[in-house]
Amino acid sequence: MVHHWLVVVCEWLLVGSFLFTVASTAQASSSKAKASAYPHIPEPMVFDMIRPLGAHQGEFETNALATSPLSGSDRVTHWAPEAELAFADGMAIEFEFPFQDDQLTEYKLGLQSTFGAFNHGRSVHGVQYLGIYDRERHTYLNSLVYMLGNRFNSRWSTMSMIGLADISWSRSSRRNDLILNHSTFYDATDSTVLGLEVNYLTGHDSHILLMPQIHRRLTRLANIQFGLGVNKNRSESARPEVGMRLIHQF
Repeated sequence: MVHHWLVVVCEWLLVGSFLFTVASTAQASSSKAKASAYPHIPEPMVFDMIRPLGAHQGEFETNALATSPLSGSDRVTHWAPEAELAFADGMAIEFEFPFQDDQLTEYKLGLQSTFGAFNHGRSVHGVQYLGIYDRERHTYLNSLVYMLGNRFNSRWSTMSMIGLADISWSRSSRRNDLILNHSTFYDATDSTVLGLEVNYLTGHDSHILLMPQIHRRLTRLANIQFGLGVNKNRSESARPEVGMRLIHQF
């Protein structure tokens, strides 16, 4: 057990060092792209980011997402409280605790780095790492995604992600599942955003999720996101799914 913990800690330290190095290099090579030049792009409701790309040092947020199918016999509610902190400009860390109903199932550590802005400040890109410990299987999983955000005008924007889940260096392993997530957003008003999120995962836990959603700012520091869509898991029929995320910034 101690050996497993040492392995996962070493993995997180290596990934953290990699992200810090990449961020430092990107910052040096794009000194013209200051934090104020980063475009404002909403975050997807389901595939949550660790603060927006280009976040300022000291930004802190807590939030919780809950999703549940609306049909079928196994209507388990998946929910997860989390805390996110930008510990440096463009660098953020997250701690997340996923539950299924009242059972704590995983521990998650997330790291995110912003590479920089380009396209005259209308585009931004970065990378996100997730380290996951499954409490039931006693296994460690890693995922890494590249993120690209685009602001087209005052109303329309997109956030796209592509990467690997359950990363393994073994060529014979049936792991290294493909992650694809794309969200299109429309800023309806200053406090309301409409969006459509598409989430696709291959492998043993493959699924495709279509989640129309609305984001509403309640106060200067509080936000709510609500979605109603359809989820198709591997070897199962498509089922309607509802989701909600509550957000509080400090």
